[in-house]
Amino acid sequence: MKLTYIAAAFAVASLAFAAPAKAQQMPTPEQTYRDVQAAYGFVPGYVKAYPKSAVAGAWAMSKGLAADPSNKLDPKVKSLINLAVAAQIPCQYCIWLETSLAKKAGATDEEVAEAVVQAAYVRHWSTVLNGLQVDFETFKADFGGE
Repeated sequence: MKLTYIAAAFAVASLAFAAPAKAQQMPTPEQTYRDVQAAYGFVPGYVKAYPKSAVAGAWAMSKGLAADPSNKLDPKVKSLINLAVAAQIPCQYCIWLETSLAKKAGATDEEVAEAVVQAAYVRHWSTVLNGLQVDFETFKADFGGE
């Protein structure tokens, strides 16, 4: 089984709603499966399970996020972000895949751990700030914001 960064983006993005089709004609499900096959060397089961009416849009979004040369974030950073989000959801599929892909992209065990704990840190303070109903305007002023 060949793992690529595009697989990770599709796995995570397919959990969200696919972008609506533009005025242009979307590829057929069969064309989409061929494109996925060309990218991975196989068509993952979750792609086959995805509703045929939406698989082309989900794949286009995933492929664009993972493979577009104009993207600014490198694959390691993307996988670490994805892992942090997956840990918060939580999604065992995404956690496993994003950890694997982050390491394949050069992330160390320490970087993986830091990404997960960074997500926990943000979640902690979000819980405190929201639960204590800290005034947002005062919070912004405390940190020099307007």
